[in-house]
Amino acid sequence: MNRFTLTLLFLAVLALLVLLMWWGYRNRARRQAKVLPPFPVAPAALVTAIGEGTAVTLLPPSTGVYASTVTTASWQDRVAVGDIGYRADATAYLVTDGLLIDRVGATPVWVPATSVREARTEAGIAGKVMGGDGLLVVRWAVDGHEFDTGFRADDKDDYDRWVPALRALTSSRTGTAGLTPTDAPEVRDGE
Repeated sequence: MNRFTLTLLFLAVLALLVLLMWWGYRNRARRQAKVLPPFPVAPAALVTAIGEGTAVTLLPPSTGVYASTVTTASWQDRVAVGDIGYRADATAYLVTDGLLIDRVGATPVWVPATSVREARTEAGIAGKVMGGDGLLVVRWAVDGHEFDTGFRADDKDDYDRWVPALRALTSSRTGTAGLTPTDAPEVRDGE
């Protein structure tokens, strides 16, 4: 075989592998769409207020990368329904009604306060693995299905504020002792 034939063979195998990955991801999305509930949609008024810089937030916004949302069955079981499985640059906003992850080039991920179950830091989630506690992971539930959503902040010191604030959303919902969202200072976006 000459070099040209080997190059064509290599490109054909590469194209086949890419096609098989796309086909597998598409089939995963179809299977999940049959089982998983529809995801909550961010309130239009909140998205507009954030876009205008007038949203009242519990914490200053945190910029970074939305890594993925996975089922709690495995930290690698990425949700592929819609565009929630797409990694993107994002800004996270915490408001009294929930968590909004505003993604660049994709629909925002909205986690209502009543859905938040836990917040923690982790070393990895599907699509992003870092050393130590490099990711903010929020566990939340919709119609009996639990999910973990991963966000990598540009400033890791943000996690020291975000984890307790997200946990306060769950404690105020369940009536357990702890901070409530109203205990956190309100911040207007851009201040």
